[in-house]
Amino acid sequence: MMAVHVVVMGVSGCGKSVVGNAIAAEMGLPMIEGDAFHPPSNVEKMRRGQPLQDADRAGWLARLGEELALHPEGAVLACSALKRAYRDVLRSHSAHVKFIHLELSQDEALRRVAERGGHFYPPSLVASQFAALENPAGEAGVLAVAATLPVVEITRLASHWLRSVAFNNP
Repeated sequence: MMAVHVVVMGVSGCGKSVVGNAIAAEMGLPMIEGDAFHPPSNVEKMRRGQPLQDADRAGWLARLGEELALHPEGAVLACSALKRAYRDVLRSHSAHVKFIHLELSQDEALRRVAERGGHFYPPSLVASQFAALENPAGEAGVLAVAATLPVVEITRLASHWLRSVAFNNP
């Protein structure tokens, strides 16, 4: 199988990290947690309840693209990748990047974010994620999956799809 870079994307609370870790384990790939690469100024801004703007995300996205490129054997990245321009930045660093879009309703995202503890991202910012989201439907190399499915089912669907696209699209 050729190297593939996988971006598990979606709004806050959709399960990017949990699903990303499961796919990484299933596929034998390293996991990159996108939140770990936010500069302190971005984290502080979000902690204060201020949504990030494109300019705030530019350096972060470039850094994530560089991180993908450091793993020529492939990797899984958890990253919101809300806008097509953001996804294009990641695509510019890897010829074989694929996206798993975890789709979730705004109500469910709000519930999930409110329930998680110890995370810098407050529930008050969930609406801004949906306002920024440009649905990747129709873009090449994207699989949409309901984020409400069990993680094991999402992992099965995603890894099956990733193996099929890796073998059929060199």
